[in-house]
Amino acid sequence: MIRLGRISYVNMAPVFYGLEANVEEIEGVPTELNEMLLDGEIDVAPIPSIEYARNADRLRLLPRLCVSSEGAIDSIQLVTRLSLSQVRSVAVTPESATSVVLVRILLPNVEIVPFETEADATLLIGDAALRSAFEDPTPHFDLGRLWRDRTGLPMVFAVWAAPEPLVEGLIELEHALVASVRLARSEPDRLARQTSRTYGYPAGFLARYFEKLRYSFGPRERAGLYTFLEMARDAGELEHVPELRFVPAEARV
Repeated sequence: MIRLGRISYVNMAPVFYGLEANVEEIEGVPTELNEMLLDGEIDVAPIPSIEYARNADRLRLLPRLCVSSEGAIDSIQLVTRLSLSQVRSVAVTPESATSVVLVRILLPNVEIVPFETEADATLLIGDAALRSAFEDPTPHFDLGRLWRDRTGLPMVFAVWAAPEPLVEGLIELEHALVASVRLARSEPDRLARQTSRTYGYPAGFLARYFEKLRYSFGPRERAGLYTFLEMARDAGELEHVPELRFVPAEARV
């Protein structure tokens, strides 16, 4: 049985909506899943894209899946009463390394401080960002939109990675995950209602959120990822830009 990591945010609902696979699901925030993956405690998981790049010599990617957006994503938010040009410090969440690096790229002159430290702005991700955008009238700046405005490309926040040596059945599992996403896309109202019951957000709010999420790892997403990694390197957050190494097709049972 494959040990499958699952990000404990609502953004994973479409991926697991109709999943038919014999797996053990293990939940965690992105940085936790990354640690478990590298420690050999899980076999495959979505992890921050910057963490793949930092450990690319030990990992392989599922070739068809990622977590990305073409513009606003809603669940990656910089919250501040100031204009971005006035922000001098950002308190960042420890849950996603990619989002922290994205702040450094988009706002290269700000000071990054620990979460809950007094700062001009706060970085929120996942369900905390969704709740804040839904409930808090403070201005929110969507990092997916800021990235798209800067580069014209999708922003890949997470990739699906597996440590070497690879376990059997990864390509079959990827097929099942892709099929689940397709089913979720074909039943958007049912997906929103079901997820609303689980997470407590209004179904209409979730339906709009799911429309902004992308899971296909196509040419534009790969171009966006390479651009992000190049800019992370230039910002001193990455030693070098690695090649994308994928799980080979022969890794099937």
